[in-house]
Amino acid sequence: MPIESDISTVSKVEVSYDASRIEKLEGLEAVRKRPGMYIGPTDERGLHHCVFEVLDNSIDEHLAGYCTRIEVIIHVDGSVSILDNGRGIPVDLHPKFKIPAVELVLTNLHAGGKFSQGVYKYSGGLHGVGAKCVNALSEWFKVEVFRDGKVYRMEFRRGKTSKPLEVVGKTQKTGTLITFKPDPEIFTQTLEFKTEIIAKRLRELAFLNPGLEILLLDERQLGDAKPTPYRFFFKEGIAEFVSEFTQDLKPLCPRPIVIQKQKDDLIIDCVLQYTEGYTEQIFCYTNGIPNPDGGSHLSGLKTALTRSINQYGKANNLFKEKDPPISGEDVREGLVCILSLKHPAPSFESQTKVKLVSPEVEGIVSSLVYEGLMSYLELNPQVAKRIVEKALTAARAREAAKKAREAVRKTALSGGGLPGKLADCSIRNPEQAELFIVEGDSAGGSAKQGRNRQFQAILPIRGKLINVEKARLDKVLNNEEIQTIITAVGTGIGEGDGEGSFLLDRLRYHKIILMTDADVDGSHIRTLLLTFFYRQMPELINKGHVYIAQPPLYLVGKKKEEYYVQSDEELNKILIEHGVKNVELFTITTEKVFRGNELLGLLSKLEKLCQFCKYLELHGIDFDLLLSKKDTESGKLPEHIVRVWENNQEKLYFFFDERQLGQFADENPDLLLFETSGGEIIPPNLADVPENEGAVGGRRATYLELFESPMVMKILKELSQVGFEVSRYRSKDTPLYKMIVKKGEKGEKQLDIFSIGQILDLIKENGKEGVEIKRFKGLGEMNPKQLYETTMDPQKRKLLKVEIADAIEAEKIFVTLMGEEVEPRKRFIEENALHVKNLDI
Repeated sequence: MPIESDISTVSKVEVSYDASRIEKLEGLEAVRKRPGMYIGPTDERGLHHCVFEVLDNSIDEHLAGYCTRIEVIIHVDGSVSILDNGRGIPVDLHPKFKIPAVELVLTNLHAGGKFSQGVYKYSGGLHGVGAKCVNALSEWFKVEVFRDGKVYRMEFRRGKTSKPLEVVGKTQKTGTLITFKPDPEIFTQTLEFKTEIIAKRLRELAFLNPGLEILLLDERQLGDAKPTPYRFFFKEGIAEFVSEFTQDLKPLCPRPIVIQKQKDDLIIDCVLQYTEGYTEQIFCYTNGIPNPDGGSHLSGLKTALTRSINQYGKANNLFKEKDPPISGEDVREGLVCILSLKHPAPSFESQTKVKLVSPEVEGIVSSLVYEGLMSYLELNPQVAKRIVEKALTAARAREAAKKAREAVRKTALSGGGLPGKLADCSIRNPEQAELFIVEGDSAGGSAKQGRNRQFQAILPIRGKLINVEKARLDKVLNNEEIQTIITAVGTGIGEGDGEGSFLLDRLRYHKIILMTDADVDGSHIRTLLLTFFYRQMPELINKGHVYIAQPPLYLVGKKKEEYYVQSDEELNKILIEHGVKNVELFTITTEKVFRGNELLGLLSKLEKLCQFCKYLELHGIDFDLLLSKKDTESGKLPEHIVRVWENNQEKLYFFFDERQLGQFADENPDLLLFETSGGEIIPPNLADVPENEGAVGGRRATYLELFESPMVMKILKELSQVGFEVSRYRSKDTPLYKMIVKKGEKGEKQLDIFSIGQILDLIKENGKEGVEIKRFKGLGEMNPKQLYETTMDPQKRKLLKVEIADAIEAEKIFVTLMGEEVEPRKRFIEENALHVKNLDI
């Protein structure tokens, strides 16, 4: 039967389509136009992926046998530096393209050293797009190369060369230093690097590359003392890390099982440790790149494990007739494994390399792991017997869990369907439906009354759930609250193909929202729920279906105004907004008055300026002194500071660019400015006299590069344009500003202000006057209308999506906080006791 169509409903584009409409994007324009093709989404994940792309090049230098140390610094202005002590990117002219090689590899797609045989045998970067993509997506990008006895430097803006390659100094060290600042035009959601995300990747790189030292410094973490760098170093590599990781999990083997084998150019490094736990943790890597979705190497590993354990058990008569058959799931229960593969030419599913798809790998990995594991089992019969018994116990528990799952499923189908306490929604489209799992009947009652019945379902739970970290699945399924949740969610639970097994297609709500009180009991219940979903329904978390409701922390009242506040940061913002309402800030030298929104905008700039000033103070530098060195014509601030000690006297030298610095270094070779041991860029405290640097003739020096100078210049220029005093940061003798606080009928109060830092503090203090702050602890403290408006209304609420950013760290946290062993939990409490902000006793 022909299909009828109405052509008239399709509107034609009234633009001619000819050769003139065909575009060819030049250089790195394609990356800026379609960044998602190269780094994934331009959100938090894509932002951090830029750091990892640059890191991969340093790791490739280590894999090639040249790099032993990497340093990463997050600067105050949000830029990042990555330094390695490898060979340094080549700087000579390319014979074909007639431009420096460093410029070629940073500005031309598919240009790099990974294509030539013999330069890099194993590398993470394969397509020649990594670092140049970061260049294209950066507001500015700087590269320094230490090579051939010289220091070379080049700068770019949004992928285009802004300063050509030049020699700025002499050195005997080798390596590459890259510093970049992400472009706000590209990364519109966030420009804030998170230390924990970068630290997770650096830890991985350290244990995957034994003997490689990696340092991380976050200069934004400004306290009363200079921030301390994180150090990642595993002399024995993966085996050492697995030992540390499993020390609190009751390992079955005295030491991890290490399988290191090679076939042709393919090398596997597989480390396994069986524990008394119930969950498997397998982490796969190819050439140092994490493959969270596994791939052909993971398939080969699983095949080898199942085959070897079954074969060993049968050969040694460890199975009895009544024993159930052992499946792959049973063999992997309680297993912690890291599988690292080195492949000269791996194939990945995408540029983000989340899954390895090289077809030849599966058979090779399966064969090599089988040989290595069988050899270990034969040489360690007592350990082998414990592993087989563990698998048998898992198989029996799996059979019991299967019956329990089916029982739960049948109860849901034949015993009245959905749980009686569930207040379901009317909509039947799972994509639009939400399930709130609410702590307690009281809050559950409020949620039921306040909800939107069309798409919001409410499931109240009473008491505390069973801790699934300490129980097998068959016992978990006997818990009434767990049964209720499983039935309401609808997916079933556990691996397998039985009637009650987990099947994502059966999910009844695409948003599962945990809503608990903001006290100790609420936090514990939320943790128990998260443990359940993480262990028994991880796919719901991986697919982004689990959320945490964010009830307000505070109710702020002033006169007739009330505000629900979600965080301490938001409370701080409200206090500042209140604080400026009756305040005028008078700048004495310029006689300029700031009030209202203009004063509010001024404060946000001052906050950034104060952060930078505090950073300088930690290095013993006065911001007023830096200001006094500003170039009067261009307004440019020095970008380099050298402190020299001679005969117990100190002197500071300021330089605007690398050429001036290089000239000074040439004139003072005894100071060895570019020769810090190991090539460190993590700056020493300039207030401290160095002991081992440049000791020739009693002269010593330290060097600090101010990557933040352009940001500070911009702020100072904006402040100057509106008439704010910026010639001095602080004055001890005379006030710089006056703050006039109007008290209505009580008149006004005038305060002298001697430093920029005082302004913000005084505004906050003023904002607290007449303000009543109430802190919420329980959901039951809000009536149904308040609960909906603050926590459930899609137009106003804030939801926290549960994601597994660091699978290894997540595993350690759940084991430490929820596992059977008490000692790790006690140790965790002791180490973190002083970091508690709100203690609920």
